[in-house]
Formats: sequence, structure tokens, C-alpha cells
Amino acid sequence: MIGLRTLRAVAMTAATLGGLSGAFVGLLNQQGRRARVAIGVLEHLWPAPDGVYFDDGGDPLRLAVLGDSMAVGVGVTHPSQMPGVLLAQALAEEAERPVRLSTYAVSGSTTRDLVPQVDAAVQDRPQVALIIIGANDVTSRISPRESALLLAEQVRKLRAVGCGVVVGTCPDLGIVRPIPQPLRTIGRRYSLRLAAAQTAEVRRAGGVPVSLGNLLAPEFTARHADMFSSDRFHPSAIGYEAAAGVLLAPLCQVAGLWPGWAAAALPVRSAAALALRPSRVPAWLQKRHA
Repeated sequence: MIGLRTLRAVAMTAATLGGLSGAFVGLLNQQGRRARVAIGVLEHLWPAPDGVYFDDGGDPLRLAVLGDSMAVGVGVTHPSQMPGVLLAQALAEEAERPVRLSTYAVSGSTTRDLVPQVDAAVQDRPQVALIIIGANDVTSRISPRESALLLAEQVRKLRAVGCGVVVGTCPDLGIVRPIPQPLRTIGRRYSLRLAAAQTAEVRRAGGVPVSLGNLLAPEFTARHADMFSSDRFHPSAIGYEAAAGVLLAPLCQVAGLWPGWAAAALPVRSAAALALRPSRVPAWLQKRHA
């Protein structure tokens, strides 16, 4: 799960990089504490329902899921709603063969925590891998460059064993309403910078990046009550369905099921971010974090 206690770290990073006044840093820290109170606690944290889906006795396509709480599916009310399960079932239908789901993702992970996940996954020789990572890097003050380079290294490890890799890049943290302004805008800027760096490095490493911020933020913003779980931070079952919907096509591509398909280029800044009202963050701070 994304550590809400580390929202304060976003404020401190902004202070370090931007030279903010003590009063403004105090405001950000106070808002971090308010966000932790506003964001609820989930009642259900399900174990990963790994196994073979649509088992007909044939050789299964091996799918590995790695990353953080969004890869795990924190926020659903039943294991069948987890993104790994949704995608394993959809891939099995498209491939007309069984799919073996193996989940290595761990809630709360940063990109640094991907290293043992990937090391474990490559031992099982997956054919397709999905990685969703980045939000905890923002709250843990890992620089976008370090995070993106480390992610690329892990993608190369998977590609070296013949695995097709799809990466869901850092989501747009600016759509999480319990995080107050201006802390939310700072989180948005960091998450968008990280997503852009991830996209470039994943492509260089031979993976397929999917911009979750660009593709999901507009709907999550418009349907906030439906798309978020009871903690108002992680996606709901409907939110994970939307995420699976944008991840299925690239997974089919790297699995060799849709060889002619290619993802369209997307802007770095999400449509939802562009559609929002002007930020209440001072203009001088916006320039520092542009």
C-alpha cells in the first residue's frame, strides 16, 4: 500500500529542491497530516489468487505481475476483482489457451523493491510480465532519473529471458482528492515527471510503457466516487477494471497475440490535469517544479 505517512516526504523534498519558506513547509506538513486522517483504512487485503486460469490441460502462457499496491490490487472487495486475475482471464480468452498467473508484486514497493521481485520472476521464465510502479517512489523521494534507470534495468532482466514486458507508469497523484492543495499539485508534478522518465527508459529497454496517468486520470476525476475504493486512495473494482482495459492490448501485443497493434503516443501531462482549474500553488513555486 502507498505509505501515506510519507506524504510528508513529498513536502520535504519540495522544500529541499525549491528553497521554500519555513511557513510554507509547515503548511505542506500540516496538509500531509490532514490527508492521512482523511484517507481511510481498507478492511480487506486479499492474498494473490495465483494459479492457472481456463485450465484445459494445455501448456499455459506464463504471466508475471510485479510492482506495488496497484499491481497487487489493494482496494478490491473480492480476489476475482484483482487486476492480475482480470488480465489472466482476458489473456486466456484472447490466446485461447490457459494462462498461469504468478504475482510477485508487494504492496508498498518502490522501484528499488522491484529487484528481488524480478530476480524471483526470472527463475520461473515468464513469457509476459506486467509491472505497475512509481507512486511510492514519489512519496519516498526517489529521483525520477534514479527510479527510471532502475526500472529500465529490471525490464532488461526480463527481456533477457525472452519475456515481453508492459509497464504501467506512475499514476497521476493529483487526482487523489483527500490530499489537499497545494500538496496535491506538488504530488502531481512529481508523478508526471516520473511517468515521463519511466516512459523514455522503458522504451529504451525494450518494454512497452502504458501511461496510466494520461489514460485513466480523466475518468477517475469525473467518476471519483465510483473509481476509488473505500479508502479514497486506491482504485475500486471498477477502477481496476478500467486499468485492466488499457493494459490488455499492450499485453496481447508483447504476448504475440496482436502483432499489428501499437500504442498511440500520448502527451506527458494528462487531460485531467489540463482540465483542472488553475492551481492555488504560488506561481513562483509552479515555475520551480515545471
